[in-house]
Amino acid sequence: MHSYVFLSEQGRHSVTYQHLCRLIPGDWHWIKHEEQFTASVLQELSPQFVFVPHWSYKIAKEITERFQCVMFHMTDLPYGRGGSPLQNLIVRGKTSTQLTAFKCMGSMDAGPIYAKLPLSLQGSATEIFARADELVISLIELIIKHNITPEAQSGESEIFVRRNQAQSDIAPLFIDGSNLHPESTKEKAPLIQIYDHIRMLDAQGYPRAYMQGKKIRAEFSDAKQTAEGIKATVLFREISDE
Repeated sequence: MHSYVFLSEQGRHSVTYQHLCRLIPGDWHWIKHEEQFTASVLQELSPQFVFVPHWSYKIAKEITERFQCVMFHMTDLPYGRGGSPLQNLIVRGKTSTQLTAFKCMGSMDAGPIYAKLPLSLQGSATEIFARADELVISLIELIIKHNITPEAQSGESEIFVRRNQAQSDIAPLFIDGSNLHPESTKEKAPLIQIYDHIRMLDAQGYPRAYMQGKKIRAEFSDAKQTAEGIKATVLFREISDE
């Protein structure tokens, strides 16, 4: 019976992991913490694959050279290598993408590709991630069932820059109607910009869209398009003097 490692520090992946254990026969191991993910641990487990749906840490070269590590990226690679793929896609006006399973190697998101599946970018970031998690299961099943050999990436690449917390500020659009996202490839109506800005940051672990004064910070979530305009939930927080 083959051994498989599931590498993710995200609690939401508990459902994904349990589904895989039921779906695919094998000796499954979930590694959640950086200190548990070492070459010596993997040597003992001897996995056929290390599947990496989400990992915030660099994977050591000694691991990628000895074990078949499969990562998942929310773009049609080689397009969109780099950080914050979901947000970078939405600000560019994309409504759909591909979830790409690729082999982790030295260069960022540049390894050979096992398979891709289409992914809708409609709804909140939470909803999009939930759909992506379902596709991760499908991709893992495909890779194991068909023993897929990854093929080198081809086509023109574009690098995405990881977004920072300051870019979650929605105030510029309210103040002067300026384009929040100069990297956008198509003109968006101001209300659509607001809607996209709120929804693309609406997931656990992301800095929500916000406006901030001297003492109060307003955070936006649950954006909805209605006939009247964009409706959203607003949480007002008092800013600490510390």
